[in-house]
Formats: sequence, structure tokens, C-alpha cells
Amino acid sequence: MKWALISVWDKTGIIELAKTLIELKYSIMSSGGTGKTLGEAGIKFTEVSSYTGFPEMMDGRVKTLHPKVHGGLLGRRQIDDVVMTKHGINRIDLLVVNLYPFEKMSAQKMALEDLIEYIDVGGPAMIRAAAKNYKDVAVVVDPADYPQISRAISGSGITPGERLVLAKKAFARTA
Repeated sequence: MKWALISVWDKTGIIELAKTLIELKYSIMSSGGTGKTLGEAGIKFTEVSSYTGFPEMMDGRVKTLHPKVHGGLLGRRQIDDVVMTKHGINRIDLLVVNLYPFEKMSAQKMALEDLIEYIDVGGPAMIRAAAKNYKDVAVVVDPADYPQISRAISGSGITPGERLVLAKKAFARTA
């Protein structure tokens, strides 16, 4: 079974992508606002908190920072399979994340204590983990890439070259 983890601030195009994933028998994992958006569209998904056994906490500051999430992103196929099975870690094949709009919000005049809440911690950590393991995990950080991803997974899959391009884009975004 293939897994996609979707956690996006910008929801543009996410319903269409998620529907494609479901049609292609992907299981979707999500949290917070993204999960709410998927659920409202009738898209079946697994809450990250249900998968990890830990609730979202600290007003949503801690959602995806968990070994079951990062193990699923960093786990090397055929190398880490035994460890993943032992700890109930699912392979995550596709990560779709876009970050909180810190740059945009910092241009607005808001109190520092409010602006701080737009600093994304879990998103960059997941993006970097997936990009590090690009041979096994495709990482998508830009809604403009959703149509390309949909075409690729509907066809022969995401090629190694496409995965590398996506990983480079992901590292550039988090740099």
C-alpha cells in the first residue's frame, strides 16, 4: 500500500490531487486544517494523531514531529524495512507540504508574538527528511507541481529524475 502525507497551508489544488491519489489506491495521512479540508470534501484520510498515537498539542505547534512520521519519510527501502516493521512505521511514498506564509506575514505589521506562530517547524523537518530520501519519497512543496505529480502517478510513476528535481526544489524552499 502506498501512503501520501499531505499537510499544506495553501489548499490550492489539494482536493484534486487527493482525489487522484485515492483513485490510485494511495492511503492519505493528514492533520489539522488540511485534514479538515479533505474531510469536508469527502476524502478519506488517516489523522496523523491517530497513526502516531499522540494528539496534536500546544495549539497545533506539535503535529508531525514524531518518529513514526519521520521514520516513514527517512526509511530506506530494503535497508530499514525490519526496523520499520518492528515499530509499526508505514512507508510514506509521497509528501505534499507547503509552509506557513512567514515571509508574507512578516511584511505585515503584527506583534512579534503573533508573527512567531507563522514559523513552521514540522513542515521544513518533513520536507528535508523526504528530500534526503528522494530515491524512495517524492516531495512536493509547490501547488504548481500537482498536475505533474498527478500525471506521473497516473502513468508509470514519478521517475528518479523527477524525484531529484522535486528534492532540489524542496531543499531550495527550506534553505
